[in-house]
Amino acid sequence: MESRGGNLTDVADDGKVPIRMTADRILALPSTELGEQKSRSGILIPATANRDRRLGWAEVVAVGPTVRNVEEGDQILFAPDTGFEAEIRGDEYLILRERDVHAVASARVEADGQAGLYL
Repeated sequence: MESRGGNLTDVADDGKVPIRMTADRILALPSTELGEQKSRSGILIPATANRDRRLGWAEVVAVGPTVRNVEEGDQILFAPDTGFEAEIRGDEYLILRERDVHAVASARVEADGQAGLYL
């Protein structure tokens, strides 16, 4: 089973146990922007540099049963110092609480007929 871009909650052909999040937890795949970056002048900024106030984006892979405002496939905005890093089937993921999510970018259409970025 391919984990990047795949659903971790599906049963794998190789007998691996499916993953189910608990309570208000969110499993997310961080975007590559949280890694090394270049400044406008071309200076390489390592991922370990102190950027306390910079938020990052991640794609939601799985959500717990009490998560109400986020669904699988949504893009979430969060502070990198919140939550925990976890390696699952060779890929790096983040485990966050729903309260640590600052915004949700979603393509789904809500009851009012709007889609987009929710703050």
